[in-house]
Amino acid sequence: MINKKVRENPKWKVLESEYLHRRPWLTVRKERVLLPNGNVIPEYYVLEYPDWVNVIAITKENLFVFVTQYRHGLGEVSHEICAGVCEKEDASPLVSAQRELLEETGYGNGEWREFMTLCANSSTHTNLTHCFLAVGVEKVSEQHLEDSEDLTVQLLTLEEVKALLKSDAVKQSLMAAPLWKYMAENKLI
Repeated sequence: MINKKVRENPKWKVLESEYLHRRPWLTVRKERVLLPNGNVIPEYYVLEYPDWVNVIAITKENLFVFVTQYRHGLGEVSHEICAGVCEKEDASPLVSAQRELLEETGYGNGEWREFMTLCANSSTHTNLTHCFLAVGVEKVSEQHLEDSEDLTVQLLTLEEVKALLKSDAVKQSLMAAPLWKYMAENKLI
């Protein structure tokens, strides 16, 4: 059973805040905060990011649309679902997700719904990841990649996706979580 009792005011009070680094992909601020119990944390670091999206895209033929790409942080090629940033000009996370799927894979259309919302690290990150499920997508164009992207599109069977999950080949937790949820809800694992 979930304990529903929450302190009346659990929020921390920001005593000082200073930006240390501001760039499009990394903004860091350092804060001095006062906790409700009276303790002060002199240096607490917060990473500011725009919201992100990802998409479990399944074709009319029941194939999962995946991409593979090199990820420099881990130094390896990664198996991923389509993902990206919510741009300021996008009207909603859904529009961002549809744009990203089309740009990265050339797939579109289908029936879309928001599947879940996650946070990479709620203790230090300011953003959310909006995960969508798109069923019945089809190839409608070629990829329209950014200069920093080098993606290979793969169409995978359910068994291939399950094998990737079971072998921990989907390393990105914000992608693995919705895939595991999809498998669990559909009693596929």
